[in-house]
Amino acid sequence: MQYLISIIIGYILGSIPTAFLVMKKKGIDITTAGSGNVGAMNTYEVSKSKLTGFIVFAVDFIKGFISVVLMEIIYPNEFIYPALALLFAVLSHCFNPWINFKGGRGLATAAGGTILLFPYLLITWIIIWVISYLYKKDILLSNILATPLSLLTVLGKPELAVKYTFPQPKDINSLILFSVAGLTIIFIKHIEPLNEIIQSFKSKGLRK
Repeated sequence: MQYLISIIIGYILGSIPTAFLVMKKKGIDITTAGSGNVGAMNTYEVSKSKLTGFIVFAVDFIKGFISVVLMEIIYPNEFIYPALALLFAVLSHCFNPWINFKGGRGLATAAGGTILLFPYLLITWIIIWVISYLYKKDILLSNILATPLSLLTVLGKPELAVKYTFPQPKDINSLILFSVAGLTIIFIKHIEPLNEIIQSFKSKGLRK
């Protein structure tokens, strides 16, 4: 029952289509505007408003944050329940049941939960992202690189990752499974921009 409660709470919170609702008030269907991504970055690019983009990011961040907080209150000192809630919050955000399973890329929602539950992963992801962005100045490419590379840091040093997880999981396998599942969902949502980046590199190569 605890597993089901965690899944349902996370899924419901994650499924709030923030960008869709915010842009709907402006008379814009974000699922068909710009990149069609239902997240903060596309909201900013379509609306041309930093404030609007920030509001979407903040609410999506809070969805993940609350998912973890609620589970830590209901089931204190347990890793698996807040981890499940966050995982399903990210899943329903990325594949939103209210808007034909379209959604965002999950980064804000994931960050909102991991800042409490698994800061090691979040900090590692941010460090890799910053290094990549300083080198290439490409947000999406930095997202794509940081996602699998941060997972490798967890797989490479799982004992260190466990040390900086709150609450600590009872075994390393549950932490690894959570990390793999969450980052896989996020990476899947970046396959389309990854293909676009690859095609761009190919076209540049042909022009040379």
